[in-house]
Amino acid sequence: MNQQGVRWTSEQVLALAPDDASRRAGNKLGAAGPWSGAGSSGSGGVWGLCKGSGSKPYQTVVDTTGPAYKCSCPSRKFPCKHALGLLLLWAADEEAVRDSTTPDWAEEWLEGRRKRATDKEQSEAGTGQSAKSADPEAARRRAERRAGRITAGATELERRLADLLRGGLAAAEQSGYGLWEETAARMVDAQAPGLAARVRELGTIPGSGPGWPVRLLEECALIHLLDAAWLGIERLPEPLAATVRTRVGLTSPAAGPPVRDRWLILAQYDSSDGKITTRRIWLYGWESGRAALLLSFGAAGRSPQQALPVGLTIDAELTPYAGAGQLRADLGEQFGAPVAIASPPPGGCTAAALDAYGRALRDDPWLDSWPVTLSGVIPVPTSPGWQLADGDGGTALPIAPAALARSGLLKLVALSGGGPVTVFGECGHQGFSPLAAWSEDGSETVPLI
Repeated sequence: MNQQGVRWTSEQVLALAPDDASRRAGNKLGAAGPWSGAGSSGSGGVWGLCKGSGSKPYQTVVDTTGPAYKCSCPSRKFPCKHALGLLLLWAADEEAVRDSTTPDWAEEWLEGRRKRATDKEQSEAGTGQSAKSADPEAARRRAERRAGRITAGATELERRLADLLRGGLAAAEQSGYGLWEETAARMVDAQAPGLAARVRELGTIPGSGPGWPVRLLEECALIHLLDAAWLGIERLPEPLAATVRTRVGLTSPAAGPPVRDRWLILAQYDSSDGKITTRRIWLYGWESGRAALLLSFGAAGRSPQQALPVGLTIDAELTPYAGAGQLRADLGEQFGAPVAIASPPPGGCTAAALDAYGRALRDDPWLDSWPVTLSGVIPVPTSPGWQLADGDGGTALPIAPAALARSGLLKLVALSGGGPVTVFGECGHQGFSPLAAWSEDGSETVPLI
């Protein structure tokens, strides 16, 4: 048991798995058979020796306050199947993983983590002043040079959009993906990765099925709006200007005032564009009432290391990024191990969710979706697809097409059983994508992705 006396559920452990293969392999190691010397401490450490194919067992240790993992196996996944199996055993079998004295090999790593955290805090406190005193004039010149390249790229992109519309959208289907890939490369040369990513999206639309001209025109309009916003950025209010800078691809460190809160971990999932794996972790602050998004990145085929157990609450500081409507934040200091939640986050009806998404679009027109919690909604089949209807049957939100093929929809329907449930997800122009749910009479979080 950790210091708060809470063991995670199996679903919370499996939500940390980097992929389905790790999830299946971890499940096989979630029994006591292959493990020896397993134990846990009140400070959040969990350890054990797992029998492998070699003569020596793998040494696996987990710091649940991070969480963070270390295993002597050769896997490059985080967490590996042994860490997942150990946590599953810890979650399900208190007898197999009892509170005990930490062995030296595990204590060495756990103590090293604590020391590095302390050293980092001291280093940041000591170097803060020197960082601020770095050559501001050189930084300003670099920023001006890059802004000039982005302006040139945005101007060229405007010309290409005008050529497309002048020639007719039907030409986009005939030119194939190569035209857009070449344009995206020009945006990369202009150091505008945000514009490049949106241009690549344009290339996929002509092959996306019936109605593609409408979708292509919509996306062209959004890119034109972003181009125009960049070219006139000096006339925008600062929050919107910060959003525009982020959308074209200018990164800046999280610099807002840290917000300490009890953050409920609502959902975690990965997506990939073939080159980079992006992990999204949604949080909700009980005291502040705000949602936050943690983003982390990994190379293609590799999961980002940052992972948090869905359904638990962490007492931590988050540092937000600048920009209107931006939810992104960096995770700062954590104060203790994750603890169980007492109830789901407060929610509203489907109309309130649409209102929230509309207000967010006012601040950030390029926003794909907005995090909302629906309470008292019932999954209802329609033709085609599914929708989440308010309990009184007044209004409903369609479930996004991408979510219809996920197994989470079946879990949601089973949890509901025809009755009302609370659902957290992303509300966007394509519909609602459910990510976590709670039954009406329970506080246990059911991950849906």
